[in-house]
Amino acid sequence: MENHQGEHTANLLLPCLTLKEMDGVALVSFDDRDAKVNTLNSKLIPQFEEVLDYVEKSKTVEALVLISGKKDCFVAGADITELQGADQEGAKNLSMSGQKLFSRMEKLRQPVVAAIDGSCLGGGLELALACDYRLASSSAKTVLGLPEVLLGLLPGAGGTQRLSKIVGLENALKMMLTGMNVRPEKAKKWGLIDYLVFADGLEDKALKVARALAKKQLTPSRAKKTSVMSVLEKTNAGKKFILQKALQQAEKKTRGLYPAPKAIIDVLSYTIEHPEKGYEKESELFAQLSQTPQCHGLISLYFGQSELKKNRYGPVEKSAKNIAVLGAGLMGAGIGLVSLQKKFHVRLRDISQKQLASAKKYIWKSFDRKIKRKSMTRFESQKMLSGLFTQTDLQHFNRCDVVIEAVFEDLELKHKVLKEIEEIESDKIIFASNTSAIPISDIAKVSKRPERVIGMHYFSPVEKMPLLEIIVTEKTSEEVARTAVDIGLRQGKTVIVVKDGPGFYTTRILAPFMDEAAIVALEGLDFYTLDDAMKDFGYPVGPIALIDEVGVDVALHVSETLSKSLGERVNGGETKILSELISKGSKGRKSGKGFFVYDQSPSSWYEKIPGLKKKSVKKPINPEVLSFITQNGKKSVKPVDLEDVQKRLSYRMINEAAYCLQEGILQQAVDG
Repeated sequence: MENHQGEHTANLLLPCLTLKEMDGVALVSFDDRDAKVNTLNSKLIPQFEEVLDYVEKSKTVEALVLISGKKDCFVAGADITELQGADQEGAKNLSMSGQKLFSRMEKLRQPVVAAIDGSCLGGGLELALACDYRLASSSAKTVLGLPEVLLGLLPGAGGTQRLSKIVGLENALKMMLTGMNVRPEKAKKWGLIDYLVFADGLEDKALKVARALAKKQLTPSRAKKTSVMSVLEKTNAGKKFILQKALQQAEKKTRGLYPAPKAIIDVLSYTIEHPEKGYEKESELFAQLSQTPQCHGLISLYFGQSELKKNRYGPVEKSAKNIAVLGAGLMGAGIGLVSLQKKFHVRLRDISQKQLASAKKYIWKSFDRKIKRKSMTRFESQKMLSGLFTQTDLQHFNRCDVVIEAVFEDLELKHKVLKEIEEIESDKIIFASNTSAIPISDIAKVSKRPERVIGMHYFSPVEKMPLLEIIVTEKTSEEVARTAVDIGLRQGKTVIVVKDGPGFYTTRILAPFMDEAAIVALEGLDFYTLDDAMKDFGYPVGPIALIDEVGVDVALHVSETLSKSLGERVNGGETKILSELISKGSKGRKSGKGFFVYDQSPSSWYEKIPGLKKKSVKKPINPEVLSFITQNGKKSVKPVDLEDVQKRLSYRMINEAAYCLQEGILQQAVDG
């Protein structure tokens, strides 16, 4: 500690933060020099307590500003590693220590200002909520949120108690029950942020605000809430009604499989009746949730995904900037979209001008939605779109670092486009195939440079599905693999690298799962019950509906491709039903019928019923597939045990995943 009499300045330098006193304002900068991001952990908390000790005793500090010394990160949350292995009592103590620290700061005689730039999540936002005033930069990197529910937890450092007082109960529930990130503009509208500023001016503005608050020249400008919900929130009865409706929606969405949403609502409900014990209830339920299998599983998944954010091949020498996409269908447009959003230059090629126009419209609409949600400015969208080039030829493809083909699943067609690309005068282009089942080595057989051929298997819709499966052959060079992984990570994807083989990993484990669903259907279990049973087990969509969404023709192609190599293990009953549907012209939702009938016309019988909402009626089952099952199925004489059905489908997927690890398709278990 250094004191400079007369200037009223002081400096406190600690491993995770620094304090610099300037004209009555203590500027506290979080900067854990041993980590990429700031987290609330057992190392930082004692140091912050030391800062509070100084501020409480100081006769010169009139206000406090909290800021980050790291670019694009205020505080990313609590350190999850410290929760791993903690028993219920230990988890409760972690929660209570956070509550105690923030309550102590909240009670300071000096006003406290949070100056937020970058990620302000979990415990970081709970810290900011305990401040008197919050400024945020308008940077695209700035997001605020309480994502604890995504780890099977609830906000445990006072978040359940403070958030609704600031943004209202309705918005607080949106944030806590979904773990959503809130952009600065929306945060300002909700009252979560008091003032927005450009990142470069954040510190200066925070110091000015702190001095104005200390002199009583400024008060926080909370957003006025005039919605119906805000009226309900004024009474305890209204709050209980909102919470009851929120619980019903949460239970419907989670099908009762996740305890965290209910626990969040329970804390809020308890606080209405016992406001003085709200913090105690929060830490109690936080501790209980920390011991659930859901929490353990989600935390394990979190660490697995964090591990996959690293490029296992090491850093690239030169980052790819130019991407070409062959095929402007839904998949090609999606790949182009996520690439543009991450500032790649994209050449989108298709033989059809109409298809190119549709792809451009798809991308424009996506950007427009972001602009309306305030997650992107019009200027940013125009800048990204300036990097999009559509064409029917291969002109300027020699400037591209990688060409991603997204054409139909046909080996001859893929051979054709590969040969076309290799005729371009460039031996540096990487050729990546977005195939779901055809072995990359089969595609590379016609290549002059097989070491530069790789698989990049995206999932539809590309902009929403986080996974990217990269497939390497025995001939794929490490440099090519390193570049492909780097591109995927920069596109914001969770990247797994697998060895080449039929169906790779994702398609291969899904095939026996879908096959077992077909076998169960042939045994006579109706489609509605089957889909509902698997959703009750935790799947986001049932297997029958999934086949219709993927496309019956695509599912049949995958089944036939895999059965050539893996035999009946992946094809015991699926092909029979799929072949029958194809023969009747039923290709799934895209053709209007598959296992279900998708009649979107205004003349649909159920749309003619007065006052009946379309969503309230189940999709009719295709009578053609019912007729086939009646004639070819082997109905079981035993009563159907839905738990047995859930295990049958899931165990076949798990068994195939074990085969993939055993055979080296997966390099490590975390990828699976």
